[in-house]
Order: sequence, then structure tokens, then C-alpha cells
Amino acid sequence: MSELQSLLGGLELPAATPPVAPQRTPAPRLKTVNRNQMIMRPVDVERLIEEDHPARAVWEFTGRLDLSSFAEPIESVEGVAGRPNWDPRLLMSVWIYALSLGVGSAREIARRCAYDPAFQWLTGLEIINYHTLSDFRSAHGPALTELFSQGLGVLSAEGLVSLERVMHDGTKIRACAGADSFRREERIRMHLEAARAQVATAQEAKVEDPPAQRAARQRAARERQARLEQALEELEKIRASKDSAQDKDRARVSSSDPQARIMKQGDGGYAPSYNAQISTEASHKIIVAVGVSQNGSDYGELMPAAARLQENMGQKPGQIVADGGFTSRQNIMDCAAEGIDFIGSLGEHAEQSTAQMRRREITPEFYPEAFQYDAAQDSYLCPAGEVLRHQGEEKRPGVVKHQYRAEAGVCQRCPFRQQCCPKNDSKGRSIARAVEAAPVQLFRKKMQTEPAQAIYRQRGEVAEFPHAWIKAKIGLRQFRLRGLIKVRIEALWACLTYNIQQWIRLRWHPQVAPA
Repeated sequence: MSELQSLLGGLELPAATPPVAPQRTPAPRLKTVNRNQMIMRPVDVERLIEEDHPARAVWEFTGRLDLSSFAEPIESVEGVAGRPNWDPRLLMSVWIYALSLGVGSAREIARRCAYDPAFQWLTGLEIINYHTLSDFRSAHGPALTELFSQGLGVLSAEGLVSLERVMHDGTKIRACAGADSFRREERIRMHLEAARAQVATAQEAKVEDPPAQRAARQRAARERQARLEQALEELEKIRASKDSAQDKDRARVSSSDPQARIMKQGDGGYAPSYNAQISTEASHKIIVAVGVSQNGSDYGELMPAAARLQENMGQKPGQIVADGGFTSRQNIMDCAAEGIDFIGSLGEHAEQSTAQMRRREITPEFYPEAFQYDAAQDSYLCPAGEVLRHQGEEKRPGVVKHQYRAEAGVCQRCPFRQQCCPKNDSKGRSIARAVEAAPVQLFRKKMQTEPAQAIYRQRGEVAEFPHAWIKAKIGLRQFRLRGLIKVRIEALWACLTYNIQQWIRLRWHPQVAPA
């Protein structure tokens, strides 16, 4: 008996239990990712995208267009040695679909051709070099203009275009140049000399340099020299438009994009820009004409827009609606001469006169409305009883302004001089009577009617919608190309893409969805 048992009075202890080994939970069986491998698998290109995918719609629309003008420059022909060129229909479809996604970079499109199903479907799993895409976008100006008209013909056949009423508006789009790129003549000439020296240096490049790098360096130097030479030409044009010698001395031009002009932006700032002009028909908001100008003002852009519209559609619009930026007596007269009904917003002469009187510190008792006109004597009688006689007339487009003036001595002795003409110390009080042309008078009467006002209220949602869509969807807030010609091409691409997207929404999707 052990000592423990003797202490417990002979009680038997339970037998010791052997320790139990803990049960192990099986590890989860996981499928790991092995990226160090290459997989070959069959791909059904036709099933990469759905039947109602927009890429199919773009391909269908471009198939309705005559692209022979894009194929004319191609030198590689059947039966002769040479590498085949990409089908213009394919390149156009790729660009239009990419722009609809807001992709405007040729390099980004080339990358997407390698992995994006929609681009793979369009290209048949081929990858297009970004140089080819970039050159195609900017090298077919006249052909693209013709193609835009063809697209309008297709949309017109679908019943989506009506010229009964056209809304027109303009917007400022930034140029591919910085505000700090503007230089005066002496700086331009200094940079030009440096550019010419750089061209000479690039031509004498080391033989051991790779041919591609050597050619790229020479091309970049030549392009910079050409831009600076063009800058000097544009500088002369800017000086010719200036009035005073001081303004001519301060004239500046951009060394990056010489044809760009400083314009006021929607946010109130100023930046090198171009003025994009878009005409939109009112029935389905289809763009029927597009242009780009260097003018910061819209006054001179209405009639060129009407001419572009007639060139695209083969007929004049029945009615054009534009805001106050386009409404001038000259445009009213021109539209009347062309037989076009113009709806706009012409400022009232009384409001302009009131603002002028306030600047001259004239009290309301001596505003022009207080002067009485005597048609028999062709004179005015002021509130103080003095006569203002006819002094001459000034002819302007759509209006003749007759000038009337009182004698200087009479006004100097008048007790109301401080209320009537406080800032006129040497001459008598003057007043003008405007006699507007008949078309302008008819325009004012028409715009006072409720039907004309109702039409004008529709202008914003129709005319401004394409501008908002192009900037928000396509991302065309700044041009990628430089120069007026190429900027127009880029604007045409954006408007063509917009029209095709409208066709997809209004015609193609409703037809494909039930199927």
C-alpha cells in the first residue's frame, strides 16, 4: 500500500486515464491562381458581345455609307506587291465606338483592341497600330465632311431629320495649347532661330542612333519650326485686325497652336480656344451642320452656319432659332433676304439707352423718353422747352440713326444743366432717333407674340443639348489636334458620333430589343 492510500484510509484510487490526442481539422482544398502559364483556347468572335451591343450598331451604320473617298489614297492594290491596308469601315467603326465611350487617344484604342471584347469583335481579334489610328483620324478632312452629309442622308431616310426648325448655338472649346504659350514677335523669332538650328542638328544626328529615333527627332524639329513660321503669319493677321498701334505692338500668338485665339470661357476665365458652331434640328436633336471658327464673337457665325446647312442637306432651313449672341440687325436682314424665318433675342433700345444715361449721370426726368419729337419740324423739344435740331444721320446695317443737338450756349445757361448734361461742358445736349429697317421692325413685332416666345423658350433644350453631350460623353472639352483644319476634323468626328448614338437610341435599339 502506497503512502497515499494509507493516508486515505485504504481507499482505492481510480486508474490513470491515458491522454487523448487532439483531432486535427482537415485543411481546405483551394484552387490557386497560376499566372506563369499560357493558355490556348477557342474563341467564338461572334459571341464576344451581345446581339444588342452598340458596337454592332456602329458597324451596321458604317456599312450604309459610301467610303470610296477614304479608299482612294490607298496605293496598295490587288495584283501588285504590297502590304494590305486596313478597311476604312473598320477604322471608322473603331473610332466612332471609342469616341462614344469617351476614349479619344489612339494609344488607348490600340491597347483596348488587345483585351476589350467590343474592340476585339470589331477588329476580329486583330490589333491595330496606334499610328494607323491617329493618321486615319486626321488625314481625311474633305472625305469626312462628305461622310457627315451621307450620315444625314441615312438619318433623313429614317425620318429623323427635319429642317422645318433648326436651333443654332456656339461653344468655346479649349485649344491644345497653354495660356503661357503666347509670345510676342521678338520671342517668336528667337524661338524660330533656335528651332532652325535644332533641325540642322537633327539632320546631323549620330549614325549609331536607331533609325526610328533619328527619324522621330527630325520630324519633331521640323514640326516645331513649321509651327513657329505659321505663328509669324498668324501674328500679322492679328495685327491687321487691331485698331490702334498700341494694340498692334501688344499682339501675341501661341507658339503651340498659332491659329488658336484667346476666348472667354463659360466659367468666366480666358484661354486659347476655338469657337465650335453646331446647328441642331428640333424634331429629334440631330446635328445637321458643324463648323469651327477663330472668332470669339457669335454675331458673324449665323449666316455661315446657314450656308453649311444648305450644303449638307441641299435646302435652306425653314426657321433658325438662336440666342442673343447671334441676334443682330445684320443677321435679321440677311435671314429675311434668304427667306429664312429668324427667331432670336434682340436687345431693346430703351434698355440700352437707360444704361447709357446712368453712366452719364443724367436724371430720369431728362431721359430721351421725356423729349418730344415734332415730325413736322423734324426736331425735339426738351423738358425745359428748348429745341434740339437735326444735325445729321448715321447709317448702320438695318437702322439709320438721326442726330439732334441743342445749341451749346443755351445748355450752358440752362438751370437744369446738372440734371440734363452734367458731363458735357462744350456742346449742347444731343439725342438720337433710330429708324429701323422694315425687316427689323417686323422682327420686333413678331418676337412680342406668344408663339414666337414659346419657340424661343425651346431653344435651350435643343441647341445646348449636343454641346453638353459632346463635352460630357465624348469628353471634348479640349481639342487633341492643332490647327484650324484638324480641329474642324475633330469636331466632325464628335458630331458624327453624336448623330450615330442618337440613331442607335431612336431607331436601332427599338428594332433589335424585341428580337
